[in-house]
Amino acid sequence: MSELGYAEAHDTSIEERYTPVALLKGKVIVISGIGPGLGRSLAEEAAKMGADLVIASRTESRLLELQAELEGHGGKVVAVVTDVTDEDSRVNLRDKTLEAFGRVDCVINNAFTIPPMDPITQISPRKLAKVNETNVFAPLRLSALFADALSESKGSLIMLNSCVSFSSQPEYAGYKLSKGALEHLASSLATELGPRGIRVNSVAPSYIYEDVNRGYFDFLAAVEEKTHEEIYADKAGPTDLKRLASSEEVARATLFLASDLASAVTGQMLTVDCGEFHS
Repeated sequence: MSELGYAEAHDTSIEERYTPVALLKGKVIVISGIGPGLGRSLAEEAAKMGADLVIASRTESRLLELQAELEGHGGKVVAVVTDVTDEDSRVNLRDKTLEAFGRVDCVINNAFTIPPMDPITQISPRKLAKVNETNVFAPLRLSALFADALSESKGSLIMLNSCVSFSSQPEYAGYKLSKGALEHLASSLATELGPRGIRVNSVAPSYIYEDVNRGYFDFLAAVEEKTHEEIYADKAGPTDLKRLASSEEVARATLFLASDLASAVTGQMLTVDCGEFHS
């Protein structure tokens, strides 16, 4: 069996033995950055765990399509078109959430953008600043806007980070800059908001094997004159499990931090990388 075939077979076996439980029943979860990959999986897995949801992104058609699917799991789902880089839009997201539910238990800051994959000295400060508006300042402002409601529910904030923090390749430097800042932001918020009963944690995936990275692996295969399977093997090789995590697996680990099972967990960054980075 090829490396790719092994990964797909292994993922299938995980899905076959996984049974969702109602860890998030009665909780209201806000998720930004709903897209075709992790954002969608976060919403789907949260719905399966019994959560009521507020899903946010800039694309209304994507939100409405997903809303209809998620409501099939029995919870209430509110879709709010949101540009996380715009303050009025962020305020609207908070207000719509509280209008719909009167409470919020967790805000998951998943929206992100990636700067040019060039050495950092070759990326203009303007482009780096634009990336930080989405990757750092938007999570900061959303956290501040939702803080009062989260204090009432003794809820939590979760920042979607990246294992790029452990990488030193020049082409990842611009992204690492923003994700490093996000890690420090989460740590500072954990200390500041902890006395109000708010937990703040981060999740750092490595390569997630979903459609976006499948396309990226196809690109690398063409550039390096390899097969997709060989690229997958290259990326999975450094991991202990010799495979890459699926978006569903990353979502489930993230949602653990939103649940009462993690009631004493704050100020942490959980790597979800099949054992690629650890001491």
